Amino acid sequence: MIFINNLIYTFLIALGVIIGASFFAGIGALINNHPPLKTMIDISSSIKVWAVAVSLGGTFSSFEIIEQGIFKGEIKSLIKQVVYIISALIGANLGHFIIKLLWKSGSLWGE
Repeated sequence: MIFINNLIYTFLIALGVIIGASFFAGIGALINNHPPLKTMIDISSSIKVWAVAVSLGGTFSSFEIIEQGIFKGEIKSLIKQVVYIISALIGANLGHFIIKLLWKSGSLWGE
């Protein structure tokens, strides 16, 4: 049960980092008189790796768990960590997809 809870947290944190950073970058683009949706797309694609690192709580703990799984034979912890990484990647990519969908749906709003 704790594994599922942490999996959901990891997914939603990565998703929130992408969406939140993109929206605030869009506000900054408006202030600087740049196109906000293009800026949001650029930011969301460039920070996906950082969103994964943030959602995992830092990269060193992940590497230590992977090292223990490989060299000390703790396969169960290795599999859990891989599933956490996949969950974070899915959350970050879904956030980027939502921002791209917002950009593509601009034609519906009259742009």
